[in-house]
Amino acid sequence: MRSVSFLTFLLISGCTLFPHRVDPLQQEPLFIQAQDREVVWERVVNVLHSYKFQIARENKLDGVIETAYKTGASVVELWHPDTVGLRNRLESTLQSIRRRVFVTVTPAEGGFFVTLEAFKELEDLVGLAANSAGGATFQENTPLQRDLELVVGQTTPSGWIPQGRDHALEAALTSSLFKEFSK
Repeated sequence: MRSVSFLTFLLISGCTLFPHRVDPLQQEPLFIQAQDREVVWERVVNVLHSYKFQIARENKLDGVIETAYKTGASVVELWHPDTVGLRNRLESTLQSIRRRVFVTVTPAEGGFFVTLEAFKELEDLVGLAANSAGGATFQENTPLQRDLELVVGQTTPSGWIPQGRDHALEAALTSSLFKEFSK
């Protein structure tokens, strides 16, 4: 009975546990009224780091920041804010998902335009993953073999299927940037 009531509580309060609402029309560039490009750049990087994204490449002359791929957080990993919303968390729990963010900082009259694009990819294994603990253990009924290559990796490397833009993550990052610059 307790498990049913807990599950009902989770389903009802899912929106309050993960409060980010998605507005796909909100994906316009964010205008930041500032004079110092370095301050804008560092605050954008701080917001990306607060979402646990590592910077893969940044070019201040072109105004481009790219993050490395980050594996999507599951339902249990609430301390990772990169997966926004209950639906995305369930998806990341049941599938291997990774995300990457591209940011452009463009100078404008009186400030800067910051554009965020988050992309999501789904893992696609071509064959079976041959990772099993049984191949690395010794069998009692066969003589000892000196084959040191018993542990094999996947039969083929993983492929990734692009899922398009992650509007929920973009909205959350835009909201965090807005809060960061309104301090």
